[in-house]
Amino acid sequence: MRPDSTLETTDEKGIEGLLARARRGEAEPMGELLQTYRNYLTILATIQLDRKLRRRLNPSDLVQETMLAAHQDFAKFRGSSEPELLAWLRQVLINCLHHAFETHLRAKKRDVRREVSIDEIGAAMDRSAAGLAHLLVDRGGSPSACLRQRERAVAVADQLARLEPDYREVIVLRNLRGLPFEEIARRMERSAGAVRMLWLRAIDRFKQVCHVAE
Repeated sequence: MRPDSTLETTDEKGIEGLLARARRGEAEPMGELLQTYRNYLTILATIQLDRKLRRRLNPSDLVQETMLAAHQDFAKFRGSSEPELLAWLRQVLINCLHHAFETHLRAKKRDVRREVSIDEIGAAMDRSAAGLAHLLVDRGGSPSACLRQRERAVAVADQLARLEPDYREVIVLRNLRGLPFEEIARRMERSAGAVRMLWLRAIDRFKQVCHVAE
């Protein structure tokens, strides 16, 4: 296996190469770039929506809308690196989320405790992205090998996407939204004890997935 630094450099050059080709108007690299971050955007969208909201706003639909907007507005992107691209894609997702809240929920304010401003969505998205990037960092402060190979938050999202839906949801609720087990149990319609066991199995499974990806 190549050293981690080599893996990071190779991956970074790959992303920069796709960005350069996309700037020249090539459709294939643009599509490849957006598909690379589909899991990342889906996890971020899912974190922002509880189960009640997800009955009206499907994270996959929001991500599809985000990718379409990103494709149409790519000429406005001025960055040249993966971190800059991720920040821009998060902003596009924030705008789509805010538009969805305004469009789909305004008529049903009785179901929403308060209106959500675009600044609040942005702050929540930043917290989610930071939490995603630091998920499962070991006690010594270094990420597992599979997460050092590229932008950590993107790698985590790709591994989460490989989990069973219940495993993915309990990790999102516990590790990324920081909810207590009692609240997670209410949302998942299980007992608190069952949720604790589900979470432990989910974390073990996630570690296995990361290990296989090394």
